[in-house]
Amino acid sequence: MNWLQILLLLVAAYLLIAYYIRDRGLFRDHVMFFGPILAIKTDRVGFFDWFRKFKTPLRAYATLGVVMVVVVSAFMTLALILAVPQYLVHTPEPTGIYDPRNILAIPGVNQAIPITAAVILGLLFTIVIHEFGHAILARVEDMRVRSMGLLIAVVPIGAFVEPDEEDVEAARGMPKIRMFGAGITNNIVMGLACFAVMFLLVGMATPLAVPLVQGVYQDYPAADVGLPGYSVITGINGVPVTSQEEVSAMMEGTQPGDTVTVTAEKDGVESTYTLTLSEWPEALADDRDSGFMGVYYYSAPAVKEHIGNIADLGLLAPLYLTIAPIDAFIQGNTQQLAILLTNTPEQMAWEEPFPLFWGTVHLLFWTGWFNLLVGMFNAIPVVPLDGGYMMKEGVERFFERRGWSQYAQRVVASISGFVTVMLILLITMPMIVAAMRFVLTMG
Repeated sequence: MNWLQILLLLVAAYLLIAYYIRDRGLFRDHVMFFGPILAIKTDRVGFFDWFRKFKTPLRAYATLGVVMVVVVSAFMTLALILAVPQYLVHTPEPTGIYDPRNILAIPGVNQAIPITAAVILGLLFTIVIHEFGHAILARVEDMRVRSMGLLIAVVPIGAFVEPDEEDVEAARGMPKIRMFGAGITNNIVMGLACFAVMFLLVGMATPLAVPLVQGVYQDYPAADVGLPGYSVITGINGVPVTSQEEVSAMMEGTQPGDTVTVTAEKDGVESTYTLTLSEWPEALADDRDSGFMGVYYYSAPAVKEHIGNIADLGLLAPLYLTIAPIDAFIQGNTQQLAILLTNTPEQMAWEEPFPLFWGTVHLLFWTGWFNLLVGMFNAIPVVPLDGGYMMKEGVERFFERRGWSQYAQRVVASISGFVTVMLILLITMPMIVAAMRFVLTMG
């Protein structure tokens, strides 16, 4: 199935279920519809009161979070301001990462987000972590919470807590800003924590020198006889081998034109291939005069070193990892970081320290990835994002203290409107330019 068929099936299933619930009047107290969006809610929110016992540390945490959110908000705004002019001058084609489907963070539709248990759980954890942050700080700041729930439109697209509107309206200054910023703070802190734990776990895994063939060079012996990628070479001319070094040692005494038999295992099945060796390609020769099979190996030690180098970037490492799904699933560079994202054949080149190790790594990656991106996006100073409401409250209080209250709404609207235009341009420019080129071509 292609991405459009998957999307249509998901939409059809969702519409049938939603229609059935609405037509039969099921779960009236807990299910509401806002157009095509289904909201599942509950008013059992008393457990948030428990956090009121920790007002002082939670307020301190949220205040530090406000500082962090302001920095992230400024960074995101500056990034938009710098990126849009570049897009206007050098507008990319609407393909790859600029493909319209990749605007939507829907697993299976967005090319960078596969449909896996780790992805779905990571997305749900992110939503809950964000909304619980708002609810907990609402109670800490003496704002009542009316209800909480989940928003669904084919897939979960959000969650919500419903603070009492009168209490929120009555709150002023830092209590209100802390409440709006708590979700973003939770997301960013959780994202950083997940990536940190993931790096620690990967450090526990032992890379093996197993001769795992990642791929073959076209028009060379291995490709000619159909030796498959992601197979493990287990023997050369009937002699067992267990490492890349042993394979290389066996090949040292060969010459172009020699015939060798290669035994390889894939998916538990061993097969034997007869290869007539060729000369090494000029780009790879390096004064070698032995025969060339035409394979290249997956190097787990090199991948571990690469991941370690990313970890050494410190707080910049999570920003680097945000592009990992794009690099692996859209750009096709699967050798380096794909093992962190989903199940891959490369896992056989590692010794796992405990059962379900890679599943744990994948869950940590996607939980960290979604949390970081949701937190950073929500920090953008655009109403109705949390960052927008924080900016609005800050501007209103700043102008109020100076007797300029009449100008506050204009400033808020100007900032929010400007950043909104930047966002829209960033998203739509590739499609607009492509459409204009098409029209000009037709003309």
